[in-house]
Amino acid sequence: MSLRLRVPRGLRVRLVVAFLLAAAFGSLITAALIFQQARTGILDRTRDAAVADLRAQLDSLAPGLPFPPSTGDLRDLALQLDRVGGARAWHSAVAYQGGPPVSAGPTPPPVPEALRAAVRDGTGAATQRVEHQGRPLLVLAMPVTYGSTGSTEPTSTPSGLTVYASFALDEDRADIAALLAAARTAAVPALALALVPALFAARRVLRPVRRLHDGAERIAAGELGTRLDAKGGDELADLTRTFNTMAATLQSDDAELRRMEAGARRFAADVAHELRTPLAAMTAVTEVLDEDAASGILPPETADAARLVSDGTRTLARMVEDLMEVSRFDARTAPLRAEDIDLRTLVTKTLHLRGWDTDDRVTVDLAGPVPVRADPRRVDVVLANLIGNALHHGSPPVTVRARAEDGSAVLTVTDQGPGIPGHALPHVFDRFYKADTARTRSEGSGLGLALALENALLHGGTLTAANTPRGGAVFTLVLPSAAPTPPESR
Repeated sequence: MSLRLRVPRGLRVRLVVAFLLAAAFGSLITAALIFQQARTGILDRTRDAAVADLRAQLDSLAPGLPFPPSTGDLRDLALQLDRVGGARAWHSAVAYQGGPPVSAGPTPPPVPEALRAAVRDGTGAATQRVEHQGRPLLVLAMPVTYGSTGSTEPTSTPSGLTVYASFALDEDRADIAALLAAARTAAVPALALALVPALFAARRVLRPVRRLHDGAERIAAGELGTRLDAKGGDELADLTRTFNTMAATLQSDDAELRRMEAGARRFAADVAHELRTPLAAMTAVTEVLDEDAASGILPPETADAARLVSDGTRTLARMVEDLMEVSRFDARTAPLRAEDIDLRTLVTKTLHLRGWDTDDRVTVDLAGPVPVRADPRRVDVVLANLIGNALHHGSPPVTVRARAEDGSAVLTVTDQGPGIPGHALPHVFDRFYKADTARTRSEGSGLGLALALENALLHGGTLTAANTPRGGAVFTLVLPSAAPTPPESR
């Protein structure tokens, strides 16, 4: 089992971490530069002091050396230099004319070949730091020269004598180690002190961001009059002003859209209302014409025309009634007269009123009581639309099934047709939507399923459409169940 470290992803944490990383990086760079300068200063001071001491000793001892010197003379000079080394305790060796270095002890000091080459043809001192047996050493090489005062300017003539001296840099290493430890120790308080301005900066940055977040949530909740105070001239203040401009534009557009929508609804309701009276008269006239056409009073051509006008008038009347019902739903004034009833009873009445109870194309599966809290008239509208669409657009048999499931009443209407096309399935409940765009003229108004969905939602239920695995369409209506009747009230 692996444990995954959860890193906080909040903006505050990221700002603080970024600030601390920047502070730590700056402190590290500063400490490294200071350490490098201090280390170089310590080593340079030691080198310069050692060169000066060695030169002073040579100026005192070299004049007494016979030339050409013998090996014993070289050893005596090395011994004298070792004795006057003082606190440095250097170990010296002397070479003449490029010969091997001669020391007072059994082993000469470690002299790198590069250091020998540096002083072979020169007259100035050279130094080099080396590691020997795990200890840092400073090796000095200094050629001995003779001064000439016979000319106008003093000159130095190489004597062929070169002195080498090495001593340990233990004290310098200890000083450098102490300096490094001090730098490390100072880094922790520096980071702790950097945390305070980091938190302060994060708070200053996050405060307007939090206000923008709260303002966006209020805008999303519909409070389009939300405005924020824009203070300062930085980027966040500019963003706040842009937010206010956006909110003002949204509020203006929303008001215009609401005005246009209200006007469109009012226009549709007014038109439907104004059409009801003439349509009622037209319906009465077409009923008389239907009777005359059926009785044979009218000529055949006139009878056919009368039936055509009668069918169109009835379709238009249904559309007007549907538009009136849509306007009630849009205005949230559609009444709901709910009562406790068995859904099986509502299904039976719907089938009987439309003659589908004797139609062998419709089969019913109503096993067990299905108590429901619903408005019978509105449920009848839903059932009539679902069963009528299944008979008109699907293939028989159409199966109507009602069950009580998980505290809800579930009714399904299934046909054996080709099903609903995939591109049309998300839009079957849209107003005036027709799956077959080539058939723009049909008996329906395109509002039946939309009204069925509105009636289901008015009950606090749902209405969904899908296709069965066999290819037919299935509509599922879910309504809240009625509370069970107490035994004493039965």
